Amino acid sequence: MYRYPTVISNATPIRAPDNRPEPFMVIQSQGVVVYRARDHVKNRRWLAELERAADRLELGTDARSRATDLFLSTVSEWDDPDERDADSHRAVVAASLYAGSLIEGDQRSQGEIADAVGVARLTIQQRWKELLEEAGLEPPSW
Repeated sequence: MYRYPTVISNATPIRAPDNRPEPFMVIQSQGVVVYRARDHVKNRRWLAELERAADRLELGTDARSRATDLFLSTVSEWDDPDERDADSHRAVVAASLYAGSLIEGDQRSQGEIADAVGVARLTIQQRWKELLEEAGLEPPSW
């Protein structure tokens, strides 16, 4: 089950060019757009893959929600997500699951997540800190 992102106290909703609010929720915090409803629709296939992997890993709701938010905030920054290959999307799914599980205290190993998503463990190792930075979060220094 997907949860919408938590509104940050000093966040402001983004408006469409004709001054209508975007459908669902768009958040801008410290100048970074997290994601729009259309990002959710455009990435339906990858969000379903994220959910299937989360089921295999038996991740809790909070970790799933955080992983979804991280995934969408990352792919919403891509110039044209349709031109990215499946491996790029799958790598972001895996990194999002790993980072989301860490943040929410429902930690799984990189190997477990790699097996559930179908990527190499090295893919997660190379992407998860960068993913946190792209989402406006500070990765740990270890």
